[in-house]
Amino acid sequence: MDAMITKRNELLAQKVIKGLASRNMTGYYAADREEALKTALSLIPEGSSVTMGGAMSAHEIGLVDALKNGNYDFIDRDAYEDKRAAMLAAYDADVFLASANAMTEDGVLVNIDGNSNRVSAIAQGPRKVVFIVGMNKVCSDLDGAMKRARNVAAPINAQRFGLSTPCAKTGACFDCKSPDTICCQFLITRFSRHAGRIHVVLVNDSLGF
Repeated sequence: MDAMITKRNELLAQKVIKGLASRNMTGYYAADREEALKTALSLIPEGSSVTMGGAMSAHEIGLVDALKNGNYDFIDRDAYEDKRAAMLAAYDADVFLASANAMTEDGVLVNIDGNSNRVSAIAQGPRKVVFIVGMNKVCSDLDGAMKRARNVAAPINAQRFGLSTPCAKTGACFDCKSPDTICCQFLITRFSRHAGRIHVVLVNDSLGF
């Protein structure tokens, strides 16, 4: 990555980490994907039960493969015939892996969900939540974060799942009520009541959507 972009990301990440701390959440900065993987694994004790939503960023840094191949109880919902059972198991997991559709420079996390299993687990249930967030998802304020979630993340995910929504066809949010909409629940995480529960690994890379 360009040295000037890296320097900018380092400085911005410190602002984000300070904002997270003010919100009872813990932030970390990783210079690359390898460092992000090491940081994430340091937050997940061996033997832990671990599950996740659809966090592409966790796949991209190699975290999912590391957990599947390591000494962890990885609850892989794709391996469950009963998807609902896998989703319900997440609420009692030691660690839930997530990313953010967007976040603000002062540490507010924004997520949109269709089935709502992901946002509900972020809000309550698992003992620890570990976010993997590329610096491409950091926005100046909440309005910008909401616009990114709705006009960047949502259309790409709708296309990825082969859904018939206006955003999948045009690339922009129509605030639709399509039966295929994945914008059913919006979660804005502005504070964690439980210290030590939410951890955010900021990565000097473009990850996820």
